[in-house]
Amino acid sequence: MNSQSAQFEDINFLEEKLKSAQLPKDLYAKAAADIERLVRLASAKGYGEEYDAVSRYLDWITSIPWNTRSQDVLALENAKKVLDTNHFGLEKVKDRILEFVSVDNLRSAKGEKSNSPALLLLGLVGTGKTTMAYSVAEALGRKFGRIPMGGMGDASQLRGRSRAYPDAEPGQIVKVLRRVQTKNPVILLDEIDRVTEEARADVMGVLVELLDPEQNSGFIDHYIDYPIDLSEVLFITTANNTGKIATAVLDRLEILEMPSYTDQQKIIIAKSYLLPRDLAASGLSPGDIQIDEKVWSQIVRPLGFDAGMRTLDRTIKGICRKIAKQKVENKVSKVVISEANFKEYLPSY
Repeated sequence: MNSQSAQFEDINFLEEKLKSAQLPKDLYAKAAADIERLVRLASAKGYGEEYDAVSRYLDWITSIPWNTRSQDVLALENAKKVLDTNHFGLEKVKDRILEFVSVDNLRSAKGEKSNSPALLLLGLVGTGKTTMAYSVAEALGRKFGRIPMGGMGDASQLRGRSRAYPDAEPGQIVKVLRRVQTKNPVILLDEIDRVTEEARADVMGVLVELLDPEQNSGFIDHYIDYPIDLSEVLFITTANNTGKIATAVLDRLEILEMPSYTDQQKIIIAKSYLLPRDLAASGLSPGDIQIDEKVWSQIVRPLGFDAGMRTLDRTIKGICRKIAKQKVENKVSKVVISEANFKEYLPSY
């Protein structure tokens, strides 16, 4: 097959994709004109970059879920079960989320759309902000997409670049929509307080538009250059503190504070969640290790107080690795960690 035949085959594929994409009428008309333009370019010599740019644009607009949505799961019992399975404690946060689910449940019964506000999960490092966002998506039965905001240095990473630029591409919002293939996913904007100083004003301006229900029904990505309805997206943001978040952005967020964990809560979480998971990840069985009750207070504080769970998780992983090594070396079949020997198993920081 020569290159021109391959081009016409690509055009036919895009044309079929266009017919099944359910684009808005005016965007469809524009795309159909671009298809005709592609045919002319493919028939001519020296089409080069222009052909590639037009075909890439058509591929993007036909890949956006303009009308495809997932069915929400609004049963309160299901949401409670998911939240309790994935998180210990955090009762106030869970109650607030269940309140939002309840409101959506009642609105759905009346045939009205969800109107859950954009959320800000606010708390110190390791307090479960990101995993809580995953849990909300799971509880609602929605697709999930994450956009890391830490270190973001250009608002075009969210909003895309105009096709006038040679390296133009859509922003992260459109990329997430294409990936999840529904128009009502949960999108996590992670660490919105950690964008770079140089880009802060521009990024915060885009966030205001994204998080405001009065504005996000016609969000403009500069590459797509056509209004995209984001009103059915549930946006969840996270931050360690509010000091570097614009007041206009905070004004559009429902703040849920993620509290620090007490030592007793950490012990329960370590026994019920972290240890079983880390044992399995290390290739060990539950019977390969026994930890005396008095040792747990030392395990949860290897470096003093820590608000979150990450250091504790690293500590348990380190213990599991040491035991795995001993088991492979045929030195032990089962390890009992007691006050007499626990220092041998704690990793050094």
